[in-house]
Amino acid sequence: MPTSQPDASRSSEDRTTPDDLLHTRTGTEVSPEDLVLASGKDITPHTLEWARRKLEAEGPAALDKLLP
Repeated sequence: MPTSQPDASRSSEDRTTPDDLLHTRTGTEVSPEDLVLASGKDITPHTLEWARRKLEAEGPAALDKLLP
């Protein structure tokens, strides 16, 4: 009985996730906590202040810059 390998017959382009599916922001407000967690840092007073400053300077796009 042959083993089927569906991925082997598909081109690499078929397996690539489209860019519009990679973005996770749903249009809701981005919090400093969201930004800290997306950066991979622990939530501390220092990182929250960093996130607040970054959000003030860049707006919600700051989160998009951290995520694929």
